[in-house]
Amino acid sequence: MVVAAFKQRDVQTAGIAADTFILRSRSWARLKFEIEYALQKGTTANSYLLQGDKTALIDPPGGSFVEIFLEALEQRIDLQQLDYLILGHTNPNRAKTLARLLKRAPHVKIYCSSPAAQSLPNLLQKEGLETLPDLQVIRKQSRLDLGKGHCLQFLSTPTPRWPDGVCTYDSATRLLFSNKFFCAHVCGDQIADEGWPVYAIDRQYYYDSLMATQARQVDAVLDRFEPLDISLYAPAHGPLVRYGLVSLTENYRNWNRKQASQTLSAAVLYASAYGNTAAMAQAIARGISKAGVTVESINCEFVQPAEIQAILEKTAGFAIGSPTIGGHVPTPVQTALGVALSTASKTQLVCAFGSYGWSGEAVEAIASKLRDAGYTFGFEPLAIKFAPTAAILQQCEQLGTDFAQALKKERKVKARPQPATGVERAVGRIIGSLCVVTARQNDISSAMLADWIAQATFNPPGLTIAVAKDRAIESLLYPGNPFALNILADGRHIPLMKHFLKPFGPGEDRFDGVSTRVADNGAPILDDALAYLECRVEQRLDCNDHWLVYAIVEAGNVLDSKGKTAIHHRSTGTRY
Repeated sequence: MVVAAFKQRDVQTAGIAADTFILRSRSWARLKFEIEYALQKGTTANSYLLQGDKTALIDPPGGSFVEIFLEALEQRIDLQQLDYLILGHTNPNRAKTLARLLKRAPHVKIYCSSPAAQSLPNLLQKEGLETLPDLQVIRKQSRLDLGKGHCLQFLSTPTPRWPDGVCTYDSATRLLFSNKFFCAHVCGDQIADEGWPVYAIDRQYYYDSLMATQARQVDAVLDRFEPLDISLYAPAHGPLVRYGLVSLTENYRNWNRKQASQTLSAAVLYASAYGNTAAMAQAIARGISKAGVTVESINCEFVQPAEIQAILEKTAGFAIGSPTIGGHVPTPVQTALGVALSTASKTQLVCAFGSYGWSGEAVEAIASKLRDAGYTFGFEPLAIKFAPTAAILQQCEQLGTDFAQALKKERKVKARPQPATGVERAVGRIIGSLCVVTARQNDISSAMLADWIAQATFNPPGLTIAVAKDRAIESLLYPGNPFALNILADGRHIPLMKHFLKPFGPGEDRFDGVSTRVADNGAPILDDALAYLECRVEQRLDCNDHWLVYAIVEAGNVLDSKGKTAIHHRSTGTRY
């Protein structure tokens, strides 16, 4: 269920281990536009205070929390007693808080990775900080002894998404401050994960949005965690991971293996000036990944040409994203494009995308060079101005899904079709009612033709729907979300079936030309349906290439009391 947006932001403070405190900067509404926040359950920005003989603060929050965070921090300690800041990740948003904090505590030493140390002085100067702090670059065997047994071990955990990543382990409390790993974007009063299965969907959604596209690097990070005796993960967002620690760690491994087992792969290469192109890249990569194609996400600013070449040589397609800097393609993207043009097979599908401020020449310049080289485009170039909206990010995700489907279609064309087995023919004899599932959230609406539907419960009245993971509507069918099930009438179903079976472009209105009304839960109802049910998603289960959605029926009606339900007959169980 979506968390109420009207609650005021606050900071929740609590002790979590000996001499160790958490400060949870809580946003009850969606914090940012990135796809990782799309479940709209709010989030927490978790900071940690360790007080030995010396005092260290791990990961202060972004600038939108700066006032309430500093107030909460000063209720816990005198800032003159703060000795160290430890940064697991650095960005312009966090620099706003750092600058304010360092003005009150200029004596503080900062521990961070080498990439963070290179960018931080410029970020702080932009925030008006004249005296730069003492920066301690974390090396391979770096330690920090706070006294009272708290000797901190730093682990460098770079990934394409967070090349400056650092995690911190305290052997005294057996806490791993896991930074961006094992997070969930959900806000609430519960600090740890008692009853942890309730967070399963949020944690998997977070992984699918951010980690699936860098599974190879995530596995390397998990290898670094394995020798440690860990009692609790203290992540950057969401509840502490204590009770579900073993299960979540195993899930990360399994999800990584699933990504590696896919027979098709694609690459998303990008650079980003203000995070907007990165947000688009993240959404496109998620769309590709959820359609069953492995994705390598590559931040061109932090990889060598040889690594780009090695990845492109094994992919079936690639997307290149770029901002426009002074009317041009920035150097890291130019380098990546040069590698692609000289390395990648011309049979690969490609696409170009990016965000711009005042002019958008970069995307078209990339697309033009790809066209001239003879590549086929998986989707038309997409350039958007400034920050992408939730609707644009939904479009990007759908573009990624369409791109993956095009790759799979190419593979099927090359493969010789095999005759259906007896089992496949027998499964095909299972029949279902022809229906159209419709949903709308804010400015985003979608629909799909479905017949894998069954009544599941009497009290409360409930049903199950199997939804393929590459369907656009999938992202609108999370627990708490409303939708409508439109049951089609035999003899009148053909026009609606043809309409919803045709391919739709990303962002295209699926209801154009179809007579509809609005249900009480906001979902579209088809006027030509035999009957409709207003439903709310209660649970969903990961079933390999489909999600099994269980929903409660809250309202409904029969629109044609004399009609009969349209039925779909299949010859094989390998396709719809």
